[in-house]
Amino acid sequence: MSRGDNSGKGKTSRRQEGKGKSRSNANDKGKSNYGNKPYVKSKSFAKKASNTAPKKLTDSDEIRLNKYVANSGVCSRRDADLYIKTGSVWVNGKPVTEMGYKVKLTDEVKFDGRLITPHKKEYVLLNKPKGFVTSTSPEKTRTVMDLVANASKSVLKPVGRLERNTTGLLLFTNDVDLEKKLTHHKSGVRKIFHVELERNLKYEDLQKIENGIKLEEGFINVDEISYIEGASKNEIGIQLQSSKNGIIHKLFEHLNYSVVKLDRVIFAGLTKKDLPRGHWRILTEQEVINLRMM
Repeated sequence: MSRGDNSGKGKTSRRQEGKGKSRSNANDKGKSNYGNKPYVKSKSFAKKASNTAPKKLTDSDEIRLNKYVANSGVCSRRDADLYIKTGSVWVNGKPVTEMGYKVKLTDEVKFDGRLITPHKKEYVLLNKPKGFVTSTSPEKTRTVMDLVANASKSVLKPVGRLERNTTGLLLFTNDVDLEKKLTHHKSGVRKIFHVELERNLKYEDLQKIENGIKLEEGFINVDEISYIEGASKNEIGIQLQSSKNGIIHKLFEHLNYSVVKLDRVIFAGLTKKDLPRGHWRILTEQEVINLRMM
């Protein structure tokens, strides 16, 4: 593995990020794909950002049916008009074909027989710094939710978790289906970490990890492991699919090594390119498509 730049140390190959532009609507004008500022320690974590998200609808608000359908993520607003005309959209048990028809958030809307909700699916990528717990519960300690508090008005959840002192890429979304897909133990999501040990890793120990290690959690296979090119032998690049908590620490501890630093530099094809520590950005449309195709 070569020693990389901000796009991630320890990666086996450089994968160009998708160049598709994010979809936008009237509420997104002027909103950058990137978080304006890194996290700054303060008494109040959730400071208002200059690129504030649009106002969240209440249950009493009415919106056009085509916008409701489009915001659910099933199609564009223009296509929604076509589906409405053909009777594919039902409201409260009845087909609606009227253009400009308005609905409330409390209404039951179905598209081709499937219940849909009008919440636009959002995807935010964070370059997590040390000292933050991956948790969605209010705690006295600092959580990753503090870092993305201004990224969206929607309720976003982390995809998987990183330990408090592990740094690197962490994805957030309100797309429940994709979150389940990426965290399933058979998903095969590629994750690459840059590991720094307290001492040089012996080549024979590197080979042991490469061949697989039997731990209490079971037999752990890695996809690839190698020394970081141009660095000391205590810097390792490791690629694996296991999502078991603390598994990398346990792999090296089994061979009497201590992990000093652990940084996730690639997750599901996403990299840290142009994303400084403590910053977040919104995924491009192409990146979202790539994730759904995995």
